[in-house]
Amino acid sequence: VQLQASGGGLVQAGGSLRLPCAASGRTFPISGMGWFRQAPGKEHEFVAAIRWIRGDITYANSVKGRFTISRDKGKNTSSLQMDKLEHGDTAIYYCASKTGYNAPIISTLWQPGGYDYWGQGTQVTVSS
Repeated sequence: VQLQASGGGLVQAGGSLRLPCAASGRTFPISGMGWFRQAPGKEHEFVAAIRWIRGDITYANSVKGRFTISRDKGKNTSSLQMDKLEHGDTAIYYCASKTGYNAPIISTLWQPGGYDYWGQGTQVTVSS
């Protein structure tokens, strides 16, 4: 499975960005996809995740109400719509996928170890 995240860039505080992530290769079966971010000198931080079949969604408290995760099952893509961006959102954003036939337990999607494949990351910089 190859994951390709894109859409990063420089944006002013209060602005918006949309990060699409496309899965290709032997993608089936996808059971969940998630987004993490890593700021300089910090560990990977969970941002949002979605269970593939039913579309159940979970967010980090820091992005609730500002970020929206979605998925297109037919295109094997996930997107992260980021609104009301803050300087603290500056980081490299990574998408990740989990394979399997069963829906993953939601809490397993909060941890990097809950995923099988990772994209290369896209830089998001929010100027204050």
